[in-house]
Amino acid sequence: MTTSTMVPAADEMMRVLEEWGVKRIYGLPGGSLDSTMNSIHTYRDHIDYIGVRHEEFGSLAAVAEAKITGRIGVMLGSAGPGAAHLVNGLYDAKMDNIPVLAIVGQVPSSRMNLDFFQELPENPMFADATVYNRTIMTAEQLPLVIDTAIRTAYAKRGPAVVVLPKDLGWEKIEQGAYPVSANVQSQQDVTYNIPAENIERALDILTSAKRPVIYFGQGARKAGKELLEAADMLGAPLMSTYLAKGIIAHDTESYMISTGRVATKPSVDTGRSADAVLFIGTNYEFGEFFFRPDATFIDVNINPIVLGARHAAKLGFQADAQQFLTALIEAGHKRGLTSTDTPWLAAAKENRAQWEAWITEHTTDESPIRLETVFNEINKVTTDDALFGIDVGNVNIASARFLKINPGQQFTTSPLYATMGYGLPAAVAGSLEYPQRQAWNLAGDGAAAMVIQGLTTATEHHLPIISVVLSNESLGYIEAEQDDTNQPHSGIKLSGLDFAKIAEGFGVAGITVRNTDELRAALAKAKDTTEPILIDVKVTNDRLLPVEQFPQSRDERIDFDEFRAAYDAEKLEPFGEILARHQA
Repeated sequence: MTTSTMVPAADEMMRVLEEWGVKRIYGLPGGSLDSTMNSIHTYRDHIDYIGVRHEEFGSLAAVAEAKITGRIGVMLGSAGPGAAHLVNGLYDAKMDNIPVLAIVGQVPSSRMNLDFFQELPENPMFADATVYNRTIMTAEQLPLVIDTAIRTAYAKRGPAVVVLPKDLGWEKIEQGAYPVSANVQSQQDVTYNIPAENIERALDILTSAKRPVIYFGQGARKAGKELLEAADMLGAPLMSTYLAKGIIAHDTESYMISTGRVATKPSVDTGRSADAVLFIGTNYEFGEFFFRPDATFIDVNINPIVLGARHAAKLGFQADAQQFLTALIEAGHKRGLTSTDTPWLAAAKENRAQWEAWITEHTTDESPIRLETVFNEINKVTTDDALFGIDVGNVNIASARFLKINPGQQFTTSPLYATMGYGLPAAVAGSLEYPQRQAWNLAGDGAAAMVIQGLTTATEHHLPIISVVLSNESLGYIEAEQDDTNQPHSGIKLSGLDFAKIAEGFGVAGITVRNTDELRAALAKAKDTTEPILIDVKVTNDRLLPVEQFPQSRDERIDFDEFRAAYDAEKLEPFGEILARHQA
């Protein structure tokens, strides 16, 4: 007769997590998590516990880990306030379709529904943010529900929450009696049926257009080579979402980078002038504002729900980006298409070259330091596999324009939910996962102050994160919005903080930078660091050129000369003049 081994139910929860490949859990202990913390200790040689000083930091780190790796991230929050602090990260995951798991403590089951200390009805709090949201009712359920939660998070691409009453984690259940579905899950490449006649129709649209463009998103992550080949074949400039930076090299002449507000002038110009758009691997939400209303769209996405969702589409393909582009290129070659150098493409390239020359001209040694200069110096010391956690605000506009993300490098941010305080948790997650890679945290002073306590986690784990804080003593992104709506500056002023001293208080080397020479010296010290370091760069609060407001022709703005002079942009031409020069 076989004797069963009985273990705490929370141990079986940890077994399930291990079988699913979970490497670490981010959290902060609380009384309602006692049984969970006991089992985390039991499994300490299998799954790392990453202690944070605020649950929101842990939730954002877990989300960032999932974004960086594609593997489910796991966060922990105790009953009541600990649970509430997880909500921010869960909403970021929801809006970016990221699989994460939140294990949430609850008061003992015998105390539930009695208004006990820290008791909240937690499931309703998470209902809108999750694809799976359950409370454990018996100890035996725990491993099964955790398994289902993870499976659902992957399948539905979103957050799962499991609420665990404290006492149920302690109860003994049979070890290994409950099967885990991780070993039957497999990632399979899907081949989509792409009708040849529709490929021919798409090729007809793109080759007959005078001004075709290829606009790609993260869904084209594996198709960098095909994007370049298709663009060359069609004579089409390339544009992308901000998040798709790095799929092709930053300095590719035909790549206009991103459109919108987090954007470059060449990309905004190109989108507004294009008459045919191959919209591939993206569901860009501002498309209706930054492309010509009468442009002909061809939508390509693996998710049929988004086909035609952002604009009227002439053709839609439920297809993988790489498979579609391969089919398009093959069809083009059969027609004898190879490389097409059109006046339209030449105009777009000139516009990009003019933009880059203007950036170089503004990369100066003046103080306070310009953002062009900061990023130019960062670009000089980044490694080929550098990983960036980029916060929210003007740092995203600057990163879109000036940070040279190339294939092999990686960055993550909070693009849709746009929560400030994302950069440092993301850098922590990246450095934990890839300790040999250079990890950066790029943040403004407003965002940095929100999560500065997270430096403790970086210190405790000896993570060689390079934090660059861009201090301009303003919520600059909102200041610009107030300017554009003729409001008084209200609530946007920030106190000047000495982030270098603050960092030192957390055991992190801190350097204050006020000029270019100091910046170069600080980055030279930081680039090979083996411990966390923070560089507080005192930057100008001059607004970056609002490229979305730059007109296509001079007569679109009666204040054109004043507008251009205000941003020292006299050397940037309206794109209509460049097009006319190329007869495009």
